[in-house]
Amino acid sequence: MGVHLKYKGQLEKSDPREAPVTIIGNIEHLKSVPFSFLQPKFGNRVSEEIYDSAIVSLHPSPTDSCPLYLNLATVIALPKSCSRSNTPSHSHSITKVVKSSVNMVNEYIVLFCEKKDAFASGCAVARAFPLYTRKSSSLGKEDSTLTIEVILVSQCPKTGEFKIGQEELSTSELDLIQNAAFAIRNTAKIVDTPCNVMHTDQFVEEIKEIGKLLGITPKIIRDDELRHGGFGGIYSVGQAAIHPPALVILSHEPTGATETVAWVGKGIVYDTGGLSIKSKTQMPSMKGDCGGAAAILNAFYVAVKAGFKENLHAVLCLAENSVGPLSTRPDDVITMYSGKSVEVNNTDAEGRLVLGDGVAYAKKDLGASIIVDMATLTGAQGIATGKYHAAILTNSEAWEGYARKAGNACGELTFPIVFAPELHFSQFNSPIADMKNSVADRENALASCAGLFIMSHIGFDFPGLFVHIDMASPVSISERATGYGVGLLNTMFGHYSSNEMLKSLSPITEYLPD
Repeated sequence: MGVHLKYKGQLEKSDPREAPVTIIGNIEHLKSVPFSFLQPKFGNRVSEEIYDSAIVSLHPSPTDSCPLYLNLATVIALPKSCSRSNTPSHSHSITKVVKSSVNMVNEYIVLFCEKKDAFASGCAVARAFPLYTRKSSSLGKEDSTLTIEVILVSQCPKTGEFKIGQEELSTSELDLIQNAAFAIRNTAKIVDTPCNVMHTDQFVEEIKEIGKLLGITPKIIRDDELRHGGFGGIYSVGQAAIHPPALVILSHEPTGATETVAWVGKGIVYDTGGLSIKSKTQMPSMKGDCGGAAAILNAFYVAVKAGFKENLHAVLCLAENSVGPLSTRPDDVITMYSGKSVEVNNTDAEGRLVLGDGVAYAKKDLGASIIVDMATLTGAQGIATGKYHAAILTNSEAWEGYARKAGNACGELTFPIVFAPELHFSQFNSPIADMKNSVADRENALASCAGLFIMSHIGFDFPGLFVHIDMASPVSISERATGYGVGLLNTMFGHYSSNEMLKSLSPITEYLPD
C-alpha cells in the first residue's frame, strides 16, 4: 500500500464521510478563517456553531486538536511561539500531527500558512509518509491519495490582522513543492532500505533513475577504475565489500553559467566500522550512513527541475565499509585523490576518506569554486548541535548565517560549529604520513575536526566557498529517515534558481564571497 501526495492551492468540495479532512494551522490563522470558506469540506456534517466552538476551544501547548465530526473531520492548532533557533513554519510539529491524525485512506489536509512558510509546510507533510516498508500487513492493499490543499494567509501590515483569499500559490510554486515532496520521500526511501537491497550497485541504479528523469547520463567510476585513478579514500573503504565502491557524478551545465557548484555526498550504504568494528548496539541503523548522498541526489533533482542557472554537480561517494580479508587495516597508509597520504588509525572514520576524494575531484576535475559536502559524519554532531540541527562548518562567516537562515526558512535546521584549522588540525598529526584519519583527542571539537579533515584535501587556503554539513542526527527520527537535506540545499542556493519561490526563500540574492 502506498500513499500518493497531491498538492493544490485551492479547496475542492468533499464530504468527510467519503474523504476525511484534517485542518491544520497556527491558531491566529485558524481564527481568521470563516466557516463559509471551509464549508465545502464538510458537506452537511459540521455546523457553523460546532466549528466556531472548536476554534475557541483550541489552546495549543504545544499543539491542540478538536474533532469536528467523529474522527473524520478534525482541526489542529500548531504551536503559538517560535524561538530564534526554530523554524517559523513549525515543520516538525506539522509532521508529527499529520502522522498521528491521517487515516491512510483517500483524504484531505487543509494547511493554512503564510506564503513564506508554504514550502517548509508542504515538505513537512511529505516527511510523514515514508515509502519503504516490508510489513506483510501492507501487502495487497490499494494505494490511497492524500490531497494537501495549501491555503495562504496574509497579514495586513497596518492592522496586523490575518486574511485568507488575498493570493494563491502559482502553478510553478505548487510544482516545486510537489517535486520537493517526491525528493524528500525518495531520499528517505534510500536511507530506510537495508543494505541487502540498497547496496552500492542498487544505489547506482537509483542515480541512473534520477538521471533519466532529468535527461542526464551519470559518469560512473567504479572498483579498479577508482584504484587506478588514485581514489585511495573511496577504494580503501569499499574494497572488502562484495558490491564495489563507486564515485558517481551527475552534471547540470546550462548555457550562460558563470559559477560551478559541487554538492558532494557521503554514501556509505552500510558501516560496520570495518576492522575497528562497531559494537552490537552501535551497528544497527548504520544502513542510514548514506543519508548525505541520498539527500544530494534528490536535492539535485529538485534544483534542476526548478531551473538551476549555474553549473551544478552532484558528486556521490558510494562504498560499503565491510569486514573481510581485503579490509583496510589500522596502520595502513593510503594515498588520497588529493595526493596526500593518510595513516589509517581508525577504519570507523571512513566517511571523511570517501568525502576527501569527492571534494578533491570537485576541485581538480570539475573546477568548482563552491563546494558543499553533506554527510552523516559524526556522533559528535548530535552532541554539539542536537537531533534537529545539522552542524555547519565553513570558511565563510557570511555563509554560517546564510545556512541558519535557509534552515529556518525550509524547516531543515542548522547551527554553526567552530572553524579554526590552525587550532584543531594538529589533532591528525602522523609521524609517517601527511595525516591520520582520526583525532588524538576525542574531547576537542570532534565534529569540527572531522570537517577539517575533508577540507584539508582541497587546502585550507581554498579561495572559494567550502561548506561542510554534518547531519548525522537529523537524518532520522524514531528509526525512520526524514529526507533531511533536500530543502536545505535548495533554499541555501535559491538565488541560483529560476523558481520565484526558491529565490524568495534564499537568504541571499547573489553569491557574495567573504
